[in-house]
Amino acid sequence: MPTYTALTTLPGQDAAESLADAMEKMTPEPTGVGVFEIEDGSGLWEVGGYFLEQPDTMTLDLLAMAFGANPFHLSELPEIDWVAKVRRDLAPVVAGRFFLYGSHDADKVPEGVVPLQIEATVAFGTGHHGTTLGCLRALDRLDAAGVRAQNVIDVGCGTGVLALAAAKIWDRPVLASDIDEVAVEVAQANADINGMTGRITCLEAAGFAHPQIKAAAPFDLIFANILKGPLVELAPDMAAHCTAGGRLILSGLLVLQAESIIAAYVAQGFTLAEREDIGEWATLVLVKA
Repeated sequence: MPTYTALTTLPGQDAAESLADAMEKMTPEPTGVGVFEIEDGSGLWEVGGYFLEQPDTMTLDLLAMAFGANPFHLSELPEIDWVAKVRRDLAPVVAGRFFLYGSHDADKVPEGVVPLQIEATVAFGTGHHGTTLGCLRALDRLDAAGVRAQNVIDVGCGTGVLALAAAKIWDRPVLASDIDEVAVEVAQANADINGMTGRITCLEAAGFAHPQIKAAAPFDLIFANILKGPLVELAPDMAAHCTAGGRLILSGLLVLQAESIIAAYVAQGFTLAEREDIGEWATLVLVKA
């Protein structure tokens, strides 16, 4: 059965959410409607609907006009097993000493690397994206410089790759949390695949709001590969849950957003130790005074 998508952009969160509400009342009814801020400083929001039947183009045109949105772009998605396709198409990733691969590339793991088997799933973080790659490189450089973090958490863990990497090189328990239940399940599955059952504790939590996280704090290394908005919101909590001299590895932010993120964390007592830009994405390493 084909799937149809209808996407548009418009300025302002309130207008975007109102348009999404109106789309929910369409006939045929969408199977889902999403609202996302476009993280490029433009102030635009994307509204998208997914349909099992072709939506009425006249209704979409009227909705776009009524809410001041750009014309909808309507697409028909082919019937593809996307996870299977991604697994076939993704090549192994080298990030410092880390070698990330899927099960289909298990015979390609070279000698002298830190291997991590990460399966392509609906959860984010296979190492191919500039943000995950930047975090892994930052971790590898910290380890090469002699840093041995004792208490580590990966906030917004996705597939759990960053937590797995830290647990593997330092041979100690690591916490991994995500707001998405599926991501938590995927992270735990990846821990099991990599023989680290018991060393990675995966929790469903927003930020640091979980009893086990609070009990384990403070941390001397915190990963947060998320988005600009949550990174800014979490800055005070990061400071409260980080040891003096502890480090943050932050990503999920565009190069043009890096300075505002740095400013938010400097205001909380952190200093910038390192920055790496990979394409349009930035990774920051910050140290708490």
